[in-house]
Amino acid sequence: MTPPTLLTSTLTSVWQVGWRTGRLSQHLLLLACVAGVVGLLTSRALVALSPVVGMLAALAAPQLRQQLPRYLRLRTMWGPAALYGLLLLSGLYTQEWATWRHEMYRLLPWLGVPLAFGLAVPLSSRQRFGVGLLYVGGVALIGAATMAQYFLDPAAANLAFGLGQSMPSITRIFHIHFGLMLALATFFGLSLRREPEARPLVRMALLGAVAVCVLTLHVLAYRTGLMALYGMLLIDALLVLVIQGRFWLGIALVLTLALTPWVAYTTLESVRQRVRATTYDIEQFQLNRDINEYSLSRRLAAWQTALVVARQHPVAGVGPADAYQAMMAQYDWQNYGLRPENRVMIHNQYLHQLVGGGLVGLSLWLLVLFGPLVQPAQRRNPYVYRFLLLQALAMTVDSLLELQTSFNLFVFLYGFLVVATERRTVTKTFLPADGISSTFV
Repeated sequence: MTPPTLLTSTLTSVWQVGWRTGRLSQHLLLLACVAGVVGLLTSRALVALSPVVGMLAALAAPQLRQQLPRYLRLRTMWGPAALYGLLLLSGLYTQEWATWRHEMYRLLPWLGVPLAFGLAVPLSSRQRFGVGLLYVGGVALIGAATMAQYFLDPAAANLAFGLGQSMPSITRIFHIHFGLMLALATFFGLSLRREPEARPLVRMALLGAVAVCVLTLHVLAYRTGLMALYGMLLIDALLVLVIQGRFWLGIALVLTLALTPWVAYTTLESVRQRVRATTYDIEQFQLNRDINEYSLSRRLAAWQTALVVARQHPVAGVGPADAYQAMMAQYDWQNYGLRPENRVMIHNQYLHQLVGGGLVGLSLWLLVLFGPLVQPAQRRNPYVYRFLLLQALAMTVDSLLELQTSFNLFVFLYGFLVVATERRTVTKTFLPADGISSTFV
């Protein structure tokens, strides 16, 4: 046998073994997860590549035909598919064909990511732990580097905060998205410390990463991230107090929650500047002053504009692709003194779904966001319920699904946590080669 023929035969044999044992599918899924995390933190190109690799992982799964009926029984995949189906049906009445075609392409991960985690051979617990470490460690490192950038000229940064501006991450992640990433990394890091795979040094490193994330949120005064962080901490405190019945621990957590923001306000100039800017910003809207240069006041105007549009199209909405034009048309009727370039979109995911999809679209979105918590296994999973509730809090002040980074963050974690948890619960899937459970908790 000639060397080229021998090499081809060897590669074919390796591929067949990998496919039959499921290792090929599993390793492709792992690659997709790593590309997704690294892409979210540094590169949009990798974010776009990640779902494609995930689809290849699903197609490489052994016994694919036998797995498909099990996948179709996963309730957590039907909500995202229904949202995509609503977008597809809106093509019957949309007036913005170019936008509709773009959205059909942009939102394909609603179908592809749940499919990858529902069909591909699941990651082992060690692999899932490694992906979690990559996310928490990566967010903490970028947070530390961004804080270092802040301390190069804190006076100038604080002045910008006082004018309502925010500092993006050092890798140019938008401040709202990065604040949410920091809040998620805080809770994920605390949960990862309790994993069996976490050795003492790893637990110490995770604790340090959590501290960096919390410090970054406060030093850089990311409003959305802080709101999500403290909101989730309050929910956890109430769970401890009411559900677990641990009265004194619950009271201590509530008091800590009340004290920590006060300490941050009295010790950090950035927080004081942010609070003053926020208060002054909202006052401009309340007093009917010129709000062209004030972000929160413009959001309040956008919310009122969105409610008017939603009342005009209550059932099916104006169509997801037509939401922008509908908002701009309503601004022409009542513009709140805003110049055309300052007429912003909705900045509230629930209102956005109501405008674009009406009550049907909002109901489907609430099914995606809160439907998994009906399942006991999802409610008991700290990664799942904290992910969903943190997103739910953050989406009260921004339309996170309308921007690519935050959309991919949601869809990736939805597949990685929610779909994977239901798949394990329903099918009891274990890796055939080494018997390692696919669970993350």
